[in-house]
Amino acid sequence: MTWLITGGAGYIGAHVVRAMAEAGERTVVYDDLSTGVAERVPQEVPLVVGSVLDGEKLARTLAEHEVTGVVHLAAKKQVGESVDLPLHYYRENVEGLRVLLEAVTAAQVPSFLFSSSAAVYGMPDVDLVTEETPCLPLSPYGETKLAGEWLVRATGRATSLATASLRYFNVAGAATPALADTGVFNLVPMVFEKLTEGAPPRIFGDDYPTPDGTCVRDYIHVVDLAEAHVTVARALRSTPGHDLTLNIGRGEGVSVREMIDQINAVTGYDRPPTVTPRRPGDPARVVASADRIATELGWTAKYDVEDMITSAWEGWVRLHPEAARS
Repeated sequence: MTWLITGGAGYIGAHVVRAMAEAGERTVVYDDLSTGVAERVPQEVPLVVGSVLDGEKLARTLAEHEVTGVVHLAAKKQVGESVDLPLHYYRENVEGLRVLLEAVTAAQVPSFLFSSSAAVYGMPDVDLVTEETPCLPLSPYGETKLAGEWLVRATGRATSLATASLRYFNVAGAATPALADTGVFNLVPMVFEKLTEGAPPRIFGDDYPTPDGTCVRDYIHVVDLAEAHVTVARALRSTPGHDLTLNIGRGEGVSVREMIDQINAVTGYDRPPTVTPRRPGDPARVVASADRIATELGWTAKYDVEDMITSAWEGWVRLHPEAARS
């Protein structure tokens, strides 16, 4: 069994490659390196540099490496950017997926795991988001992920392809400092950046209907997320015709203010946040129900928020040594 990991040189993708290797699975990485880092890919893992829009290269890669399963993580993923560049996001995320699925079905690859997102839910007015919660995405990014789920599911039903769509919640942490997230788009690295600059972390709105007035989110350690991929991939391999849609989270809400307090504690800083106006489209609370994957596949998260922050901070200090507290 050989798994093709698209986007395998990215932050999440590199962790999936690592988890697959630890589980004894063979992998091949396919990445255009637009945001991925080649050095994240282990030397023993083949790296093919290419776009998912290149059907011919995909077909050659699937054949040359005798690929029997695909984990598709390659995508554009910045919500704000997607609002400004919707055509780019639809081309990369939806057309790229269509081209990939065309190559996969032509090669008769039996298993396909799709990286989706909690962004498909939009602003759910529920305490816990289940897989049956209506999907009303608020951004072109979220729309492309929902459209991707539809395309994957429809392809599976029309062929013998076993499929799964994993809806990630807020990912943080690192397995090793070298695999830490190098982007500054999510809460944890955004707070790290402010602390390093000597500036107060920012809270976007403190008047939400939550216990402390700040937004509440479900955070999942990237190592847990990667191990969920292994669990689901093996389920697809063992059960032809599978069609799974699964939330990947911890089922525990943490507010922005609570996260900043914990970051201050872990890093040794003591810098109170400043409150700025709300950002348009931020829901008050988005917390997963992770019951389905636990019941059906026996997977549950192992790591807590402190683990996420500690491991992410070690990676941040590796790249920004000036941030370390003496």
